[in-house]
Amino acid sequence: MTGLFFEDCRDDLTFTSEARTITESDITAFASLTGDFSELHTNEEFARATPFGQRIAHGALVFSLSIGLATTAVPIGDTLLAFAGVDNLRFVKPVFIGDTIHILKRLHERREFGPDRGVVVFQTSVINQRKEIVLMYHDKLLLRRRGAATSPA
Repeated sequence: MTGLFFEDCRDDLTFTSEARTITESDITAFASLTGDFSELHTNEEFARATPFGQRIAHGALVFSLSIGLATTAVPIGDTLLAFAGVDNLRFVKPVFIGDTIHILKRLHERREFGPDRGVVVFQTSVINQRKEIVLMYHDKLLLRRRGAATSPA
C-alpha cells in the first residue's frame, strides 16, 4: 500500500487517531511482557496510598499504545523507510485504568535527506477523555520521496 510521501507533508498536516480505553488486562500484559511489576501499576492497596490514589498505567505502555494508534491514523504504507527516533518524551499526567486515549499528530519539521528520502518530525500528543495531554513527544520518520525507487533503503 502506497501512503504518505515526504512531499505530501506540509505545514498544516495533522492526524487524529481513533480512541482506545486502557484496561487492567493491558497493564497486566505489559507488566508480564516487560517484567515491570512496580506496585504503582499492579497493587491497588499500595497505589491507593500514593498521590495518584489508584493504580496508573506504565508510561512506557501509554507510549507504546500511541505508536500503535499512529499506525492506523497516519497513512504511511510502504513509503515509511524507518522510524528514526523520539525526542522530548514527556509524561505529563497519569493514565488510569478506564481512561480513553487518542493521539493528535502535527507536522513539526521536515527536511530533505537525499534525493530519495526525507525526514519528517511530528509533535505527538496523547490526549485523554478529559481533553488533557497525558504524554507528548517528537517522533521522526524517514519517508520515501515521490518518484524514488520502491525497494527498501
